[in-house]
Amino acid sequence: MIRWFRILINIFIFVILQTLVINNIHLFGIVTPFIYFFVLLKMPIDMKRSTTILLSFFLGLIIDIFSNTFGIHAAACSLLGFIRNPLIEQFVDVKELLAESVPSYRLFGFSRFFYFILIMVSLHHIILFSIDSFGFSHPLQLITRILLSISLTVILMIIIETFSFRIIKRGE
Repeated sequence: MIRWFRILINIFIFVILQTLVINNIHLFGIVTPFIYFFVLLKMPIDMKRSTTILLSFFLGLIIDIFSNTFGIHAAACSLLGFIRNPLIEQFVDVKELLAESVPSYRLFGFSRFFYFILIMVSLHHIILFSIDSFGFSHPLQLITRILLSISLTVILMIIIETFSFRIIKRGE
C-alpha cells in the first residue's frame, strides 16, 4: 500500500512540475526537456510488466491532457513501459535483488545507470518528436531537436537522481 502511495505521489509531483514549469522551457526554440517519465524509471523492479505498461500509458495520457498533445506522450510512455523490465535485466541480475528495489546509482553503479537513463530518454524522445513532427520534411531540424532535448533531459534526470540519492543517504 505504501509502495503505491509513493508511486502516485511521485506521479503527481512530476506531472505538476512538467506541466506548470518545464513545458514552458524552450531553449533556442527547439530544446524541450521532459522529466515526467523519471517516475517510470524509478518504479520498483519487481513490478509486473503489464502494470508498468498501464501506469506508463496513464502517465503519458495525463501529460497529453494537460499539454493538449493528442496522445504522443501516451505512445512514447507506453513504449517505455514495455521496454523497461527487459532493459533492466540487461543491466542487473533481477533474481538477486530485494523485492522493493528501484533503479538507482547505488543499485546499478553510475555508468550502468547513466546508460539506462540514456537509452530510455533516447527512445522516449525519438518516438515523441517523430510523432510530433508527423513526417521527416526537416530531418536536420528533427535530429538536432532530438539530440539536444535528450542531452538536457539526461542532465536534469542525473541531477534529480543525485539529489534524491543524497537525501536517501542522509536518512540512513
